Amino acid sequence: MPTDQSYAFKTAHELTRMIAAREVSPVELTEWTLRRIEATNDTLHAYLTIIGDRALDDARAAEAAVMRGDALGPLHGLPFPIKDLVPTKGVRTTFGSAAFADNVPDQDDIVVRRIKSAGAIIIGKTNTPEFGHLGYTANLLGEHCRNPWDVTRESGGSSGGAAASVAAGITPLAQGGDGGGSIRIPASLCGLYGIKGTEGRVPRSGSSDAAWHPYNLAQTGPLSRTVRDSALLMSVLTGPGEDAAPGTLGGPAPDYLGAIGRGVRGLRIGWTPDMGGNAVDPDVAQATAGAARSFESLDASVEEFDFEVDPDLMWTSFRNYFDLKALVSYGHLLKSSPELLTDYVREGMEYATTLTAVDHHETMAFIAKLRDYFRRLFERFDLVLSPTLATTAFRVDDGPPTEIGGRTMDTARAYWTWSPFTYSVNMTGHPAATVPCGFDRDGLPIGLHLIGGFGGEETVLATSAAFEEAHPWAAKRPPAI
Repeated sequence: MPTDQSYAFKTAHELTRMIAAREVSPVELTEWTLRRIEATNDTLHAYLTIIGDRALDDARAAEAAVMRGDALGPLHGLPFPIKDLVPTKGVRTTFGSAAFADNVPDQDDIVVRRIKSAGAIIIGKTNTPEFGHLGYTANLLGEHCRNPWDVTRESGGSSGGAAASVAAGITPLAQGGDGGGSIRIPASLCGLYGIKGTEGRVPRSGSSDAAWHPYNLAQTGPLSRTVRDSALLMSVLTGPGEDAAPGTLGGPAPDYLGAIGRGVRGLRIGWTPDMGGNAVDPDVAQATAGAARSFESLDASVEEFDFEVDPDLMWTSFRNYFDLKALVSYGHLLKSSPELLTDYVREGMEYATTLTAVDHHETMAFIAKLRDYFRRLFERFDLVLSPTLATTAFRVDDGPPTEIGGRTMDTARAYWTWSPFTYSVNMTGHPAATVPCGFDRDGLPIGLHLIGGFGGEETVLATSAAFEEAHPWAAKRPPAI
């Protein structure tokens, strides 16, 4: 592991201030970041592609802008990774799939364009499971992505490489995407902050059939060590775009940075310890319950409530949607090159071929009913809390846990039984975040899940920042990094 800690674990706000003040040059910072990737990647496998020469060229241009006194963007000169599900012009973009191992897009996704326009230096593509279809980062392109808190453990997914990069102090920020928990899962496992915005808050490029689905469950968002850094990236990513897919929210974006410091006085907070009866590890249950109740000392009211949705029906509906979407996008690979697909993607798409029109209709009807349930829930509460995950990071060699909280898990659902809390929010379109709230008996991070009303990112960020101030976490670092 690297010994040079010069810029490790500094925040994006610190580094961009240092760049603007000419205390560090973009070239120096980019060179340091590339060395840190080289020193850690054989262990963590956080990056699938590294573009050192191109990054240094961009860093030189960024440095010249600083020296000329040009107006600087909010991410100017900051080395920055892009998740390998996001098309990046001229850079290998695999989607975590051996079928796309040599794919090089000829244009940037709208998200990449915005990050570049903000002045960031793209340094590479972070590891992800195939097509983002797993809650931990395993694919046929190489080794599992590892967790910096314990390299024998999973980093989570699908933004596992992004989380590992931030948790290891390689970069202060990373771009992730969340279609079923793919920001919040790895952020929770790696002791980070991560937020998924309201459905449509971050525009999606509108070229694919999947992008035109009326329910776009996936949202791009940040992973960081501080709430403020995530708010910074949210301010870069959000707002309407000319070539965006339908469903992009109009009007001005919320004041993300302004929400920090508002506090939680008077907020009505609902707490569900198991979201309808899901199994939860005792360490996770204890830490998250204590974190939820701590908001009472910050002058918010906290009420435990019964979550009145069948977890099995919620899982089945999410699986139907998720696997059908994969079939629409990549089903041709089942015939042309099934040997290049991971077991979990192939099995998911094969399952989707068995679904009928009635199954699809019932899935869409359930999502509509779930959205109505959440609408009514947020007439009662300003914010809802739950555990982010049912467990902490499990060992790579063991696979997903077969028992949680003394209950035997359904092996047919092994990929997802340990993460039952996140995908409900993707189906409803609500914003949600995870904040670090403690550690288990093995010293592994635990996350608290914060769910806001539709369009309520400011409340989520304000509450997250209040918890961060009361229970600081950013200085807590993986022991081996």
